[in-house]
Amino acid sequence: MANNDMSAENLAKLGSRVGVIAVAIVALTVVMSSYTIISPGYTGVIFNIWSGSLRSVGQGIAFRVPWITRVQSYPTALRTYTMVMRQAEGSAQEDDSIDLPTREGQHIRQDISVTYNTSEAEAAHVFRSFRGAPVQEIEDTFIRRTIITVAQNAAGQMPLSDILSAKRGELQGAIEKNLEVEMVKMGFHLDKVNLGASHLPPAIENQMQQKMAAQQQAQQAEYELQKQETLAKAAVAQAEGEAKSILVRAKAQAESNRLLQASLTQTLVNYRAVDKWNGALPQVTSGATPFIDLKKP
Repeated sequence: MANNDMSAENLAKLGSRVGVIAVAIVALTVVMSSYTIISPGYTGVIFNIWSGSLRSVGQGIAFRVPWITRVQSYPTALRTYTMVMRQAEGSAQEDDSIDLPTREGQHIRQDISVTYNTSEAEAAHVFRSFRGAPVQEIEDTFIRRTIITVAQNAAGQMPLSDILSAKRGELQGAIEKNLEVEMVKMGFHLDKVNLGASHLPPAIENQMQQKMAAQQQAQQAEYELQKQETLAKAAVAQAEGEAKSILVRAKAQAESNRLLQASLTQTLVNYRAVDKWNGALPQVTSGATPFIDLKKP
């Protein structure tokens, strides 16, 4: 009987301890479930399961009633969703670039990134639109599918040459405009769309390279033609300049001769001769007339 009493007492003590531990676990669970930490750059949405009410709270500790309310966070800071070909650089690990059709029916792969967020005022709208789904799930479904659809619709109205040229800015603008409309409907705000690298199929890339080579050759030929035309014009201008210079010199020389002839007198001739004479007389003469006429004054 004593042993039985001791066993019953031990069982009672054990049961009491188990009960205390269970109560402590339940209390700890209640305490841990009574609050949620909202990270910086996020807004929390508290949903009451019984009443269906929603309210938004900022970053920090958000208190809630365990098993009655739930909390979901959505980004108010800018968040970027990236779809690129290079692995491990985008939101997905594999090739995640978009397949874009062109107006000619050709297809290219396009890298793209979209930056977006929501606001504390719109966070509850996001919660209702996606039934409380986390933002990662929303990105993998709605945001991803909407980006692809909008980008493909915009690219399908443009020729390939425009998408790859300076007009790709028009494509980016069209995507931004239409994507903003779709995201606002669900409580998001679009900040920016960035088009990255365009990846061409080998056949199209070869065609583009051949076209570029032909354009470069045409530009080089046009440059050489302009160069020759410029040199020819320069030669003509130089010849005309030289001809005008000769004519001017000839006219100047003729005018000089006319003026010299008009001013030439016997007295001036005698003066010039005396001015140049060194005083020596010729040793031998053959009856030549002296170069100075001494009879004339």
